[in-house]
Amino acid sequence: MARVRLSVEERRAEILRVAVEQIEARGVGNVRIADVASALGVSGSLVLYHFSTKELLVAEAFAHAAEGDLAQLRRILDEPGTSAVRRLRSAVRWYAPTGQAKGWRLWIEGWAAALREPALRKVTHDLDQQWKAAIAEVVAQGVAAGEFGCERPADAAFRLTALLDGLAVQTTAYQGPIERATMLEWVDEALVRELGVSREDLARADRQ
Repeated sequence: MARVRLSVEERRAEILRVAVEQIEARGVGNVRIADVASALGVSGSLVLYHFSTKELLVAEAFAHAAEGDLAQLRRILDEPGTSAVRRLRSAVRWYAPTGQAKGWRLWIEGWAAALREPALRKVTHDLDQQWKAAIAEVVAQGVAAGEFGCERPADAAFRLTALLDGLAVQTTAYQGPIERATMLEWVDEALVRELGVSREDLARADRQ
């Protein structure tokens, strides 16, 4: 059977999808252009035609994977007709390592490799800034609506995401030493502290 001819955009998307799978299976340091090519059944030169170096391929694969979670975060935070506290609590619970967000292992691989690879460092930094900006925006909306007592939304967003990132490292690297209920309790405590809301406000948000 003849191989279906793909457009440039379709071929790039296919390569990025398989690159993500190979990075997750082998790690950033061990994945090779040949591994991606072999999984696709194409030549290494074809992969290099679309992505001139392994470093560029890894950086773009990471961005490709992370953008999916970022888009879902924005959908949660932009839900119409919903209070800021409900949107924010839903977002951080989804984003938490025990939630439904994908790719924590890939993020941790990316952070480690970014120490040595400038292209990946730029991608991870840009994506991290987008995560923080999305959280900060909904915190600012809550302040404007009188829901939150938070003087510096950007600082609150930084601390909240730092907490969740740290928990992700612990649960991913050490195979879940923290129970889900405990982790969600800590997340709620952080929301109370950062937003100037009460536990009753959080509970009420679940019923809205």
